[in-house]
Amino acid sequence: MKNKQYFSNTDYLAGTTLKNDEVPEQNNMALHVCENEEIILQNRMKLASELGEPLTHFVCANQTHSANFYHVTKQDLGRGATDLETAIPDTDALYTYEPNTVLCSFTADCVPVLFYHETSGLIGAVHSGWQGTVKEITLKLFEHLKREEQCQLDQIHVQIGMALSQDKFEVDEDVYLKFKALGYADDWMYFNEKTNKYHIDNQQVVKKQCEIAGIPSEQIVVDPTCTFTSEEGFSYRQDRKCGRHVSYILRKK
Repeated sequence: MKNKQYFSNTDYLAGTTLKNDEVPEQNNMALHVCENEEIILQNRMKLASELGEPLTHFVCANQTHSANFYHVTKQDLGRGATDLETAIPDTDALYTYEPNTVLCSFTADCVPVLFYHETSGLIGAVHSGWQGTVKEITLKLFEHLKREEQCQLDQIHVQIGMALSQDKFEVDEDVYLKFKALGYADDWMYFNEKTNKYHIDNQQVVKKQCEIAGIPSEQIVVDPTCTFTSEEGFSYRQDRKCGRHVSYILRKK
């Protein structure tokens, strides 16, 4: 299995799978975009074996570029792990306090956000494409955790995973104006007069949302790998038929 580990300590493990031309379907992890579901399940089972957790402990959502989040409990173990029908519907962020539970975020250019709390055992996984970012899914989730779960956000550690780089994320004015309306994204946008396109750094805007929520900047790490230019990246912008990475996080105990 080819994957990238973001952090691994006594309590938490997080990382992302990578595109690999040497394995079936290039190590695609997504059932909703695949040629053979059995191969995807085999790829997932290999990951499960590496993580030391059965596939029945994975939890997946039916991602729709929403701002919806969901509190995962023991009753949700295995949802979406082996089929699409049981995935948590219309949801782009998951969080849980349950140990030995693998939360998943599927991406191919969009921004995956993985996080854990130092003491409470809280973990989470967010899928923030540009639509999720302008809907402020990450900020809204952290505000919810602070308000409803009494979570101390200054003890949260965040990993922003590999995604489409600013150089490759070019958009028309309509998308630019949505980011402009946020009021805090200007530093991560520029206009290319030659192409008449705007370029946006989605990762840095998501990082800013984490900071606005109250997470210290030094506790937020950004993976600079561009999914478009990296041989290990699935890129929807480059290939509409591409597979998906899964970014994952679990609490070991």
